Amino acid sequence: MAETGHTVPSGKLLLEVVTPDKLLVSEYVDQVSAPGAEGDFGVLPGHCHFLTTLRIGELHYRIGEAEHYMSVLWGFVDVTPRKVTVLAEVAEKAEDIDVDRAHAAVAKAEERLERGGLPSEVEEARVSLEKARLREKVAERRKKQGHA
Repeated sequence: MAETGHTVPSGKLLLEVVTPDKLLVSEYVDQVSAPGAEGDFGVLPGHCHFLTTLRIGELHYRIGEAEHYMSVLWGFVDVTPRKVTVLAEVAEKAEDIDVDRAHAAVAKAEERLERGGLPSEVEEARVSLEKARLREKVAERRKKQGHA
């Protein structure tokens, strides 16, 4: 974890990913890509200030040549020229996702969606499927990098 209160190294951004439960990431990074409500966006050191909402999606960051992936579900992103703060309702690092459980969750969510039901039940099933597919995608990226 990066030490707070210290100067951000030149050419780097301080990325902090925070959930209601914990500080999940605090790292000096080279680049961040996140799923904004209006579309995906990328941030490099020196980016202009902005605040946006998150949608369900994949957050990606790079430290040197190393690529890191996370699933994020709803929240906010605050960008400054030297720092990206992600306040997510739910966030999970790729290495913390069990690939087999992710596959099982997709199958279960697809089955729920096929069953149908009340509009609210169908919408809940659709969101569950979107979350399950995201977790599966992020977990598979980690697996493809050879970090099973």
